[in-house]
Amino acid sequence: MMFTLPEWQARAAALRLRTQIWIDGKAQPAASGARFESVNPGTGQILADIAKGGAEDIDRAVKSARRAFDDGRWSRQTPAARKEVLLRLAALIRDHIPELALLDSLDMGKLVKDAATIDAPGSAHFFQWHAEAIDKLYDEIAPTGAADLAMIRRVPLGVVGAVVPWNFPLDMATWKLAPALAMGNSVVLKPAEQSPLSALRLAELAAEAGLPDGVLNVVPGFGQDAGQALGRHPDVDCLVFTGSTTVGKLFQRYAGESNMKQVWLETGGKSPNLIFPDADLDAAADMAAFGIFFNQGEVCSANSRLLVHRSIAEEMIDRMAARAAAMQPGDPLDPASAMGAMVDRAHTDTVMSYIASGKQSARLVCGGERVTINGSDAYIQPTIFADAAPDARIVREEIFGPVLSIQTFATEDEAIALANDSPFALAASLWTRDLGRALSLSDRLFAGTVSVNTVDALSAMTPFGGMKQSGFGRDLSLHSFDKYSALKTTWIKYG
Repeated sequence: MMFTLPEWQARAAALRLRTQIWIDGKAQPAASGARFESVNPGTGQILADIAKGGAEDIDRAVKSARRAFDDGRWSRQTPAARKEVLLRLAALIRDHIPELALLDSLDMGKLVKDAATIDAPGSAHFFQWHAEAIDKLYDEIAPTGAADLAMIRRVPLGVVGAVVPWNFPLDMATWKLAPALAMGNSVVLKPAEQSPLSALRLAELAAEAGLPDGVLNVVPGFGQDAGQALGRHPDVDCLVFTGSTTVGKLFQRYAGESNMKQVWLETGGKSPNLIFPDADLDAAADMAAFGIFFNQGEVCSANSRLLVHRSIAEEMIDRMAARAAAMQPGDPLDPASAMGAMVDRAHTDTVMSYIASGKQSARLVCGGERVTINGSDAYIQPTIFADAAPDARIVREEIFGPVLSIQTFATEDEAIALANDSPFALAASLWTRDLGRALSLSDRLFAGTVSVNTVDALSAMTPFGGMKQSGFGRDLSLHSFDKYSALKTTWIKYG
């Protein structure tokens, strides 16, 4: 699967990009005829002009999804029949891994080697896992008295609106689509305007797999237009979102001001990573670097706060600096690159503003500079700060870039207090060889997932999501079906 830089470049040049809205099983222009530019942040060059969906397009997509749901072309198929379609989609994704990896890499700057070995295979796996699960979810019968039969069934909600971010375009779409479709819902997907290409291709593959027209509609567009229209639409039964806390709060407001649709959010993070002196420090440093610099730090659960016991603080700072030096950004299509480009120049500016703030409030250990590669200045060196105050912006706010803040602690209580002192609670990591400490402190860490002696542990079998302002509801695992279904009781009196 791995190609050389010239081979990836040749494949990129041969790509056919899908640029139209996908509604009712057909590619079509936006109702307004408007388009917007999709720009490759790795080069600054325009990839394509994409149809710019607006309120009218969202309305058309929702109506298509509602028709598909109501007539039962998908919602009333058996779980086994839906499974077969989604398994075919998983197989098609595997057949098109290089293409899908390139689409995400070109669209948002991530390393194509990561997209080809992690993201695209992960998408196929998650579709397969949810497809295999759907005909193994059993309904219930309540223990009522004689002459009563109370059946409790899990039923699809109807039309699901899904708004997904740009950092893992294909995977985040999959995390929403796989359980929603497996459950029998119809979906209107709005990909981020920075990264619509893989979602549009995925819609085609879903149709090829046999998904009926209207069951999946994809409307690229901007948040204030297409996103808000989807959030406010009175015929959308459920809205799922992954992205910033600020936008997540907007979707809550849209629901309250429209039809009180269910809203499920996975939003910001500022994950702590606690390292104790008895840990394997080399392994901890390796994974701490991965936890913040993977995907250019554009990860909601990135371990951006490293909390280190004072007795090993300088040793760990040196280890982290050495690993950062080996993870410099490069051409996203070059297999030798350790980091890719930021998603666009605007986000690069934002991350650099945080770095400027950090230089005023903490000690810069390494990095902190913007880099120009292939004519684009949307690259940032891996950056590490030490001695930051707990109230510093680089400690409190989600940066969404390759920026690590290192703090120190003397006691377990101090470590927990620092770790939990955040408006976010998505993930946390803990490094120790002491099993008692691992169990005790993981219980005290306030986070949706606590990884012990690793970072960002993830599986289709385990739920992913947060608490506090990191959102609510869970992606992945059997619990993901909860967001896309309702419990319906049918009570029959007989005899």
